[in-house]
Amino acid sequence: MFKESIKMSWKNIVHNKMRSFLTVLGIVIGVAAIIALITIVQGVTNEVTSEFSAMGTNTLSVQIRGTALKKGLNEKELQKLSQLEGIAGVSPTVSLQMPVIHHGTIQEGVSIQGKNEVYFRHETELIKAGRALNALDMNQKNRVCIISESLEKKLYFAHSALGETLQIGGITYTVVGVAEDSTSMESMMNGAEKVYVPFRNAMTMTGSHNITAVDLYMTDSSQSDDIIQSVKNVLNSAFNYKEDSYSVTNLEDLLAMMNKVTGMMTTMLVGIASIALLVGGIGIMNMMLVSVTERTTEIGLRKALGAEPRQIQIQFLLESIFLALFGGIIGLFAGILAAFLVSLYIGFGFVLSYQAILLAVGFSTLVGVAFGLAPARKASRLNPIDALRSV
Repeated sequence: MFKESIKMSWKNIVHNKMRSFLTVLGIVIGVAAIIALITIVQGVTNEVTSEFSAMGTNTLSVQIRGTALKKGLNEKELQKLSQLEGIAGVSPTVSLQMPVIHHGTIQEGVSIQGKNEVYFRHETELIKAGRALNALDMNQKNRVCIISESLEKKLYFAHSALGETLQIGGITYTVVGVAEDSTSMESMMNGAEKVYVPFRNAMTMTGSHNITAVDLYMTDSSQSDDIIQSVKNVLNSAFNYKEDSYSVTNLEDLLAMMNKVTGMMTTMLVGIASIALLVGGIGIMNMMLVSVTERTTEIGLRKALGAEPRQIQIQFLLESIFLALFGGIIGLFAGILAAFLVSLYIGFGFVLSYQAILLAVGFSTLVGVAFGLAPARKASRLNPIDALRSV
């Protein structure tokens, strides 16, 4: 009898194609929205998380706002920071944008990044070809540089840039390394074309003796609270205890906060998308109630011939579940396609979340059962005599 109920339920759905399609449309939209939103948010979250992980979760980022009398840190103060217990290295950053010239070819708006050897010691996967900048380059202010892959292609075309020269601010630099292009948010804002030079050279380009951005690498991130306090003691002394003159950010704490925010955002988006599923469930209930009314005679005949109320209820409940599952499957593929297209457009990785699939399909099935139960119970409780009066 169960197989017969399945056949009858499916036959009734197929017999009313247009009505069935319009009924499941709400389920399709709801499931597609849940799949797409969760997948897109997961992809963006993973991209941001990977960027912070690449920076190192054992890294402290120090940004200097300065005071009226003191604009940044000098090298003696950097030395004090490097000597603190728990600090494995100090990497200053001096950033500016300048045109770069090679044999008459000008590349405007190139991001010039002044770094030291500590930065390259921790960014071991950055260099694709050649070598990194070392301590000798820093001490002697050697006119050497590392350029990004994209800049190499634009200035040197099919040739390797290693050993070649370029001009920055009228000064000739020799290319000693090629770095991989970054897909980070910083690259999106500043451009992928980068040139890394010794930080003292970059300070000369800016005409400043102050450093306003420093990365501190910790030996043990579990001791971050004590290390941060030690760093603040040095900075307080440098800026006359004006704490608003600087900020110290623990990237690990920032990453945890971002994960919390994205988790809350995902939950909120799923809640909003679920409204479409509820609307779709109401549509299923409405169709099933209409179906029960239209098929009153059929129900009466089946009961008169010995069909039990449970069998009638199962048939109508199966019909409701089929509608929800059919909409869920279509919505699943539609949501995956939408998420894939959006990920291509915004340039983030496509990450298919199996939890999202289980949530969306499971929720759609639950909607089918919940909103199909009342019409099924109504059909099973019809009195055969009252049902046959409509014949």
